[in-house]
Amino acid sequence: MPDTKTYNPYFIALSLLLLICVIINISLGSVSVPLKEIFKALTGNSVEKESWKHIIINYRIPKALTAVLVGSALSLSGLLMQTLFRNPLAGPFVLGISSGASLGVAVLIMGASFFGSLFSVSLIGSFGIAVAASLGSFLVLLAVLVVASKIRDTMALLIIGLMFGSITAAMVSVLAHFSNMEKLQQYIFWSFGSLGNLSWVQLSVFALLFITGIVLCIFSLKNLNSLLLGENYAQSLGMNIKRTRYIIILATSILAGSVTAFAGPIAFIGLAVPHLTKQIFNTNNHKILMPAVILYGSIIMLVCDTIAQLPNTEYSLPINAITSIIGAPVVIWLLVRKKKMVF
Repeated sequence: MPDTKTYNPYFIALSLLLLICVIINISLGSVSVPLKEIFKALTGNSVEKESWKHIIINYRIPKALTAVLVGSALSLSGLLMQTLFRNPLAGPFVLGISSGASLGVAVLIMGASFFGSLFSVSLIGSFGIAVAASLGSFLVLLAVLVVASKIRDTMALLIIGLMFGSITAAMVSVLAHFSNMEKLQQYIFWSFGSLGNLSWVQLSVFALLFITGIVLCIFSLKNLNSLLLGENYAQSLGMNIKRTRYIIILATSILAGSVTAFAGPIAFIGLAVPHLTKQIFNTNNHKILMPAVILYGSIIMLVCDTIAQLPNTEYSLPINAITSIIGAPVVIWLLVRKKKMVF
C-alpha cells in the first residue's frame, strides 16, 4: 500500500487549486467587483464601496464556504457508501436520506392542502425548510438503523434503502398531485438546489454537523480499509461489523442529510467524485482517499457553482443541473480513457 508521503505533491497541488477556485468563486458574480477590492475585504481593510463589502462578506464568502462544505460532505458520503456496500454505483443517497429530506420539505411546502392551517406560511422560511429536511432525513435514518439491527446482509440493506427512497418519492408525488401551482413551483425551486441562501448562523450550524460527520469518519478509517477485504475477513480481524455499519450509516446520514437540509438535493458529486479521485490517487487506503475526496469534491463544487452563477449577468442556472451536465461527461470520458474503473 503506497505511503502517504507519495501523494504529498498531489495534496499540495490540490490545496493550491482549491485556494485559487475559492478566490475565483468569490470574485465573480452578477455585480462586478475589482480583484484588489476583494482582497481588501478578505483582509479586513476598507473597501471603496460599502455595497461591495456587504456583497463579499454576507453573500459571496458564505456561498463559497457552503460550496466547499457541500462538495466535501457529498464526496465523503459517496466514498463511505461505496466502501460499505462494495458497490461503485452506491452514492450518499442510496439509504433514502435525501428522499426523506425531500419528503420533509414537501410536507412543509405542499402539506397545507392536506393539513390546512397546521402549516403556517411563516414556517416556510429557509430555517423552516432546513428543519423540515433534517426531520425527514432523521426519520428515514431511524428506520434504516432499525432495519440494520435486524439483518446481517449488507446488500439487503442497500436494497431496503432504495425501497425507502421509492416510498418517500411516491409520497412526494401524492403531495405534488394535490398541491396548487404556487406550492408546487416553490418545491421544484428547492429541488434545484442552491448554495447562496445561507446566513452566517446557518453556515455555522452546517459546519458543526460537517465536523461531527468528519470525526465519525476518522474513527472508522481502519475499519473502512478492512471492509474492502470482505465482511468475513474483516470480522476475522476482530472488527465489530454491526457497530462499524452503524457508525458509517450515521456519518453518511449527518453529512448527506445536512447538505440536503441546507442546500437541497444535489446530484452527481457523491457518486462521481470518489471515482474521479481514484483516477489520480491509485489506492484504496482511506487514510489517503478521505482528504483527497474532500479536496476534489470542494474544487468541483466551486467550479460548478462559478459556472452556475453566470458571472456578470443577472441570471443563474440550477446548481443541480450544472453538477450533472458538467460532471457526467467528464466521468464517462475518464472511464473510457482508463478502460476500467478503479475500485
